[in-house]
Amino acid sequence: MKTIQLNVTGMSCGHCVSSIKGGVGTQAGVVEVDVDLSNGTVEIKFDSSKVQEIELKEMIEELGYDVA
Repeated sequence: MKTIQLNVTGMSCGHCVSSIKGGVGTQAGVVEVDVDLSNGTVEIKFDSSKVQEIELKEMIEELGYDVA
């Protein structure tokens, strides 16, 4: 299991949290997604044999947010 913490801009409300958790959390290999609006971070726990970090970043960007 691997855990990454990403700085994500553009998140401002509960809908943003739901959008990211729903979009990234359904990806095969993702175990847990925690979104912290006050810090602008997304922490993802995942199985790196099933999904790569770059794929997770791209998924967040496709949802309309910027990954720093």
